[in-house]
Amino acid sequence: MTRIELIREQLAGKALAVCQTYLPNGRRSGHYWVVGDINGNKGRSLYVRLTGRAGKWTDSATGEHGDLLDIIARAEGHARFAETLDSAERFLLLSSPSQPERAAFEPDRSQAAQRLFSASSPLTGTHAERYLNARGITPLLQYDALRFHPRCFVRDALGNSTAYPALIAAITDLDGQVTGVHRTWLSHDDPCKAPLPEPRRSMGTMIGNGVRFGAVRDVLIAGEGIETVLSLSSVLPSMPAVAALSATHLGLFQLPPDLLRLYIARDNDEAGTMAWQTLASKAMRQGITTSPLIPKLKDWNDDLRVLGFDQTLARALSQLLRD
Repeated sequence: MTRIELIREQLAGKALAVCQTYLPNGRRSGHYWVVGDINGNKGRSLYVRLTGRAGKWTDSATGEHGDLLDIIARAEGHARFAETLDSAERFLLLSSPSQPERAAFEPDRSQAAQRLFSASSPLTGTHAERYLNARGITPLLQYDALRFHPRCFVRDALGNSTAYPALIAAITDLDGQVTGVHRTWLSHDDPCKAPLPEPRRSMGTMIGNGVRFGAVRDVLIAGEGIETVLSLSSVLPSMPAVAALSATHLGLFQLPPDLLRLYIARDNDEAGTMAWQTLASKAMRQGITTSPLIPKLKDWNDDLRVLGFDQTLARALSQLLRD
């Protein structure tokens, strides 16, 4: 089996995840993913098979057809097929079954996300702030991206809804437009996550976007999870930062146009390594100086909670570039 055949076969096995990531404005309809066109616009013209000949698609309006490699190429604007193959391989590695990426792959619900964020209250003095404090995170700034909702509903596998308090984080694009939200459901009484199989979920358009802390000028910290990034923000409060919310989306993060220096707060696992390599390569192609921030333990929140503020600060400072 050739490299191309192997990639096509593996992508077919993840057809739903590919569609949810690269065509987020679509929705599942039976054995198909339905969206407006190959450019990912809303509508019901293009059908992607999710079973059988999975990954094959047809646009009923134009007669165009193709496979998942075409979708990836169009979404990322590739000029060469080799770029598409490289991107597909990175996607397959970053979305491996060992990585809890499912929450990252929800279809577009941007308007619902905006309504939820608007209905949430400021973080200060809430159960969500106590949750972050319990994890060693003590925000020194008022982060506009974070809010609290006292009764945020979550649906289980049987379709039943239950309300829990939740930390609500706004996912925004480069223009500051809210494109989605990330929800962390919390226990009613204790400052810990709610007793749910998946206490964290995102909804809306995530690809290229993230949860942003501070105004970006020419330097930025980019990482995976909110708590990982907030841990660094706690020890480096003057550094703007963004949480892409998963290893896959960190690799796909859209870099600000005026950025000169990028620190990538990678997790200490295989997915973190791949995300670092993918985003660093993209940054270097854009002429951006790039350097990793590597925790001693699994991630920077583990460092903050286990090693404490002073050791975490010292480790972060030791990895900053000197002019």
